[in-house]
Amino acid sequence: MTLRTRKASRSIAAATAFSLLLASSPSSWSQSANLAKADWDTYEGSGAALSYSPLTQINLKTVGQLEVAWRYEMPVGTSLSSPLIVDGVMYVVGNDTAIVALDAETGKQLWSRPNATSGRVRGLNYWQSKDGQVRRIIHWVNQMMMEIDAKTGQPIQSFGVNGKVDLREGLGRTLAQVNRIQPSTPGRIFGNLIIIGSITGEEYGSPPGDIRAYDVVTGKMVWTFHTIPHPGEAGYDQWKPDLYKTASSVNNWGGMALDEKRGIVYVPLGSASYDFYGVDRPGTNLYSNSLVALDARTGKHLWHFQTVHHDLWDYDLTTTPVLLTLKHKGKMVDAVVQAGKTGFLYVFDRVSGQPLWPIEERPVPKSDVPGEIASPTQPYPTVVPPFARQRFTAADIDPRLAPAEYAEIRARVLAARNEGLFTPPSMDREVVEMPGNHGGANWGLSGGEPNNGRYYVASFDLPALLKLELTAGQPRTTGMSPLAAGEALYKANCQICHGAERQGGSGIPELKMIGQRYKPAEIKTIVTEGRATMPAFGGMLGSEDVDKVVAYLTGLAPARPQGPQQSAAVDPESALAQAGPAPAAAAAGPANYQPLRYHSPYGFLMTSLGTPGITPPWSTLTAYDLTVPKILWQRPIGSIPTYSPDPVGTAQSKGGILITAGGLIFSSSNSDRKIHAWNKDTGDLVWEGNLPSAGQGRPVTYALKGRQYLAVPAAAWSQQQGTPAGNTFPPGKNGFVVFALEQK
Repeated sequence: MTLRTRKASRSIAAATAFSLLLASSPSSWSQSANLAKADWDTYEGSGAALSYSPLTQINLKTVGQLEVAWRYEMPVGTSLSSPLIVDGVMYVVGNDTAIVALDAETGKQLWSRPNATSGRVRGLNYWQSKDGQVRRIIHWVNQMMMEIDAKTGQPIQSFGVNGKVDLREGLGRTLAQVNRIQPSTPGRIFGNLIIIGSITGEEYGSPPGDIRAYDVVTGKMVWTFHTIPHPGEAGYDQWKPDLYKTASSVNNWGGMALDEKRGIVYVPLGSASYDFYGVDRPGTNLYSNSLVALDARTGKHLWHFQTVHHDLWDYDLTTTPVLLTLKHKGKMVDAVVQAGKTGFLYVFDRVSGQPLWPIEERPVPKSDVPGEIASPTQPYPTVVPPFARQRFTAADIDPRLAPAEYAEIRARVLAARNEGLFTPPSMDREVVEMPGNHGGANWGLSGGEPNNGRYYVASFDLPALLKLELTAGQPRTTGMSPLAAGEALYKANCQICHGAERQGGSGIPELKMIGQRYKPAEIKTIVTEGRATMPAFGGMLGSEDVDKVVAYLTGLAPARPQGPQQSAAVDPESALAQAGPAPAAAAAGPANYQPLRYHSPYGFLMTSLGTPGITPPWSTLTAYDLTVPKILWQRPIGSIPTYSPDPVGTAQSKGGILITAGGLIFSSSNSDRKIHAWNKDTGDLVWEGNLPSAGQGRPVTYALKGRQYLAVPAAAWSQQQGTPAGNTFPPGKNGFVVFALEQK
């Protein structure tokens, strides 16, 4: 957010009460004035992405007195986002993809704008004019950027063209080639600019992940940074010539940080597609897997650091970088801290981009895939210890598993190629990947304190077993019934993870009853845009093909026509057999037909208990003192009641963290449906609050009329989401739970 002052539209009870809520005055902080306000008007609290609040009414002594102040419930299946609170109004993504304004004191609905969002929405953007008279919410619907009046919920028709900015434009691809490009995580507001990334999809045919800035008032594009460099741009020689025309992804989908004083935006980028196979994209593939510093005014490249060369493991940089100030070699240094899926922590001087401690290039294993040239070295941070386990052997298998399952996993691990963190995927045998492509640090899981070098990160230990398989591409479905075509498309795209009988597997949901859990439109959104650990398929399948897949998943009639109409021409197996290299004309058109490609499922090593195959803890919260640097403490996040009453960490929880000047760190988890509070100095668990379903989305805190509140998103994508085998939780409920201290 830009530096500004605001007259509160709602009175604070008394100056003395308000002073108790604030840790210090705005001038005592090196970051945004947001840190000394009672509002939470920016995703992650400020451009610095500290997820830190100076409010102290809820503290180590009072946290045990928290009670539910109000709830806002939504239907199961609605995705949850982190809320914004401005002048006593809470803005959330509510029922049926609406943006809803709530009274932040009572939860009473003030207005609702239906169908205002689509896809994964982790939060909203708020902007106001310098005089505070014009206030807008910036949101995304079906690849369009739009704005609504924050006071009334009415669309801003003067924005863009008839109130819309088409985000598919300006990418160097036809509109038909761009199925998915809108952000999932809010961008950053800098003056009258909004700077955004995007979800592109992670399959063949996805668009590039260019970083773009738009004028908030007019919707005009102001600048673009090509994440896959064009001719004449730095990094172009790190790709095959002209590959920028067809290469994809290298996108920012987990968040970015902004140094408002200097006007620098820090953008972490993901891998190039396809994630696990890089024969068709030789080179280091700069700027994939890089932290890139850009001039926020112009988009000019300032510096970068690539954390993984020629990524073959889906080691995206997804966690938002955190800006803090720490004492280093006797001087106060403004730093940017980036956590990785690898479990490494990277710390740089915010201005120069120089690592504060050495990062060494070390030899790594070669690929055995024909034509694959894996990078001979990868960067290894030194001095700063990793926060996640980086090896998985047979000795690390969870000993509590049933003997037969333990033996099965042990045999697979012993037979797998296992040569460390950067062992390339193989087509001949499985390869151990640890912390895993869904391990390490993911979105929403980091934060810090402004000036003392404290940094906190939540992470997963989720090993994967990868193996490349040749897929037949998209089948020809002309003349087939929707159900038969849908079955053929399912076999080509979905069967590799969900199984031939839609039975699912370890960590992969079964789809046999999906038509009873979701409406067809909801299933189409999931297939097109992805959800949780499932990637988006909008880059591979056109809208009509997705409709056919949905028809197959939900159809009551048999997939193959019966009686005299039946013929071999409509058999899905025959359709798959016909698939082959795409015609030249199709290669330049919509991505509805692809040639033979190598593909790998994500390979999560999940057990029949719904837990990772490695000995717990499976998720941890790690506290660093980066002035030393060292790990201060590390604790499991949550428990699984049917597995152990003790904290063991819950797999794949993405509840986000919140740090407060009251001495607390809050984080939610999925398997036990709780919000947890730790002593930020010692790591002691000091409080837990119950949630109606899995904690998904960042918790936030704000103050209103002398009372501090804690708002926690809880998401139930299906009624048993976040419930490992054997747990007996009641059906989950979606919504926001808002806690506050008991009123006496």
